[in-house]
Amino acid sequence: MSQSALIVIDMLNRYDHEDADRLVASVRDVTPVLAGLVRDASEQDGLVVYVNDNHGDWTAGRSALSRSALDGEAPELVEPIVPDDETPFLVKARHSAFYATQLEYLLREQEVDRVVLTGQVTEQCVLYTALDAYVRGFDVTVPRDAVAHIHADLADAALRMMEVNMRADVVDAPGALETLSR
Repeated sequence: MSQSALIVIDMLNRYDHEDADRLVASVRDVTPVLAGLVRDASEQDGLVVYVNDNHGDWTAGRSALSRSALDGEAPELVEPIVPDDETPFLVKARHSAFYATQLEYLLREQEVDRVVLTGQVTEQCVLYTALDAYVRGFDVTVPRDAVAHIHADLADAALRMMEVNMRADVVDAPGALETLSR
């Protein structure tokens, strides 16, 4: 039987960086959708994994990153998706959720063969994670309404690249939920 995992990428963000204003506008649209996917996956006992950038703080983990994001410029975008203590949480330092993390090990241990990628930024971390998932042999699904962007044109191109080059299923959230419940 096929196992899927919902991967939440970089949603614990202070939104105090140079291009935050453009990102925040997109995150406002995707947060309710993403929160719904996390809730629904959890209710179905699906595997949800958060992978978040450490923002250069090598001592930061789930609590520190959550607290920092909630103390940032847009706590209303963070609160609906803060991971609980039971949800796997990995810290990353570069763009891909796979690069130098235990994500692949965790997914293999749970016999996952499909990842549903959500979060931010579509044209950066989501794209690089999709590529790394593809080269590792995972099937990839990306709900277009659960990924946030800085540059809409680059996000559209990134989604097209994921679909064509990485054979990703680019769907809306209800389609991704179907994938998670298989």
